[in-house]
Amino acid sequence: MSKNNISDELIITTSARLSNEVGLNNLSLKMIAEELNIKSPSLYNHISSLDEIKEKLMIYGWKELGEKATESAVGIAGYEALRNMCYAFYDYATNNKGVFAAMLWYNKFESEEKNEATTKLFSLLFRVLQPLNISDNNIEHIIRTLRGFLEGFVLLVNNNAFGNPISIKESFDLSLDIIFNGMKSLEGVE
Repeated sequence: MSKNNISDELIITTSARLSNEVGLNNLSLKMIAEELNIKSPSLYNHISSLDEIKEKLMIYGWKELGEKATESAVGIAGYEALRNMCYAFYDYATNNKGVFAAMLWYNKFESEEKNEATTKLFSLLFRVLQPLNISDNNIEHIIRTLRGFLEGFVLLVNNNAFGNPISIKESFDLSLDIIFNGMKSLEGVE
């Protein structure tokens, strides 16, 4: 592949695939360059550092996840839409472990692009929750709770940290039921 065929998009999609295969912590500029069939110094024509790759992977992941969550909620509403969005998160994060690890760098980088990518998903969650007659303030807390649950649960799954042989899917479903039942108790409460 010639240098002229290397685009920022190709670098990021290649980095995403590699980080999912070998893990974000094992990703290197040398590895990316070899995969692109260029010399490592040539990457510096496009990026400044491995941290920049990780930042771009974080944004890439939040954008992709936003698209998947949106697709999962089309044509449905309320708790069903929310459940589908939670499963979209789970599926994306467990099938893209390297990119998900980069997404956890969320607050390490401040940029308009990062804010736009993450705000889009959180705004979608807010719009799905608003018709449930839950106060805006409580919706903000619920979004924080859902994020903490989803990210934590997926981290445990991705690191094979659940030692008990019971079904992980059943645990995930039960956890969502518990969270949703708690949410229902907030309907109509200011």
